[in-house]
Amino acid sequence: APKCPHGPTLLFTKICRGEEHEPGRRFYACSACRDRKDCNFFQWEEEKVSECRHLAREEYNKSRMPPFTHAEYRRRCHQYRELPLHKRKFCQDCQLLLLPSEWDVHCGHHVCGDIALTALRRPSQLLHPLKNKKSNAQYLFADRTCQFLLEVIIRLGFRRVLCVGTPRLHELIVSRASEGKEPCVRSLLLDIDFRYSQFYSEDEFVHYNMFNHYFFGGEAAREVCATFLHQNSGQEVIIVTDPPFGGLVEPLAYSFKKMSAMWKQSLQPEMQRSELPMFWIFPYFFEPRILQCFPEFCMLDYQVDYDNHALYKHGKMGRKQSPVRIFTNLPPKEIILPAEEGYRFCLLCERYVSSENRHCEICNSCTSKDGRRWRHCSICRKCVKPSWIHCDSCNRCILKSHSCGKTASGCFVCGSADHKRRECPELHVSKKTKRVKQSCKKKPTQMAKEKGPIFKTKAAIRKKMKRKKQLLTSYRKRRKEKA
Repeated sequence: APKCPHGPTLLFTKICRGEEHEPGRRFYACSACRDRKDCNFFQWEEEKVSECRHLAREEYNKSRMPPFTHAEYRRRCHQYRELPLHKRKFCQDCQLLLLPSEWDVHCGHHVCGDIALTALRRPSQLLHPLKNKKSNAQYLFADRTCQFLLEVIIRLGFRRVLCVGTPRLHELIVSRASEGKEPCVRSLLLDIDFRYSQFYSEDEFVHYNMFNHYFFGGEAAREVCATFLHQNSGQEVIIVTDPPFGGLVEPLAYSFKKMSAMWKQSLQPEMQRSELPMFWIFPYFFEPRILQCFPEFCMLDYQVDYDNHALYKHGKMGRKQSPVRIFTNLPPKEIILPAEEGYRFCLLCERYVSSENRHCEICNSCTSKDGRRWRHCSICRKCVKPSWIHCDSCNRCILKSHSCGKTASGCFVCGSADHKRRECPELHVSKKTKRVKQSCKKKPTQMAKEKGPIFKTKAAIRKKMKRKKQLLTSYRKRRKEKA
């Protein structure tokens, strides 16, 4: 796949309205950014790129790289730590630790001074969170969530944590290790935000894109990650990831499976069937997609909250509760949720559930997903949200204010909720579509030769019409002169 500044691009399909039965046209676009304003890479799958354009693209990708290498950032950080308190300054506009020789360059920027060494241990509080929802929006764990995750990790016997997009948890683990607390837990942060290179060494931070499993540091960065996973024969390690909620589940699952395959290289032959332990933090309504990629996963009832998100807060009731949950391939009965927050153990389901999540005897499960008490619909034969009613026209439970006949999810071709459009059995390619697709790959001159003298391109028609107009103007001018 061609590369953009964020690594190898992904292959998407463009479907036009009214052409749902057609296969669509495929194109390459950025894996990390959903808005062309953030990354404008676009290339049709069948498009041929000239050597000149390819070189220009490589130059552009290099220009979008961080201003310093990871090693240079570390040397700057060592010099910065040796400065007295009144000389430690941080540029909020450039998000950069400033050395005294750079003060004049940043004199017109917003600069804060007297940066304590303790602040360098919590860079997520010093750096501005990225807020672009269509690229790399950063919502940072609250202290309550970080403490809970670390307690569970230690209780389950893990001593190494691969933090993928979870800088707050990484900070807590590094800070705890620097204080010499037992048991000792080590952490490696993988994140697309290169600003963390200023604060962590090459063994603590790796610049990484989780949507295409791309290591910006090349083979050396990949080797750092592999070494971390292979320590102690691959035992006592867990991956904790908090991807952007607007990202596609399939590319994320592909990257995590690649990470698991990297981890399995250190295992004994008899343990090759085991899977890399994982905590995937994502909203509960993505459960079907996650289970489609990882059928062995289950969702916990624990509500994850964030410091810098207005809605995803702990303690709210009803629909305002945080929808973010933890998906894991570990046995749910071994993960103890805090009783002081209302969680209890269900003997029938053998897992901890929220206080409002009641066991349904008909479904034989604690069915609530959003923290509210769900009710059983005898017609649908499943439990549904309390605000839903059964619609006889739609033949399913849905909100009372819905519009009948509209498909909220599922296939856009046949309307079934069992599959997506790309898996629809009614999707077919007509002979006409095949001819058009083949003709698009040919040049107009080649098509003209094959079709014969009757075939004319649009450019040829415009040229002929322009010539006719010129001849007509010239003829009228001559007649006027004769008269």
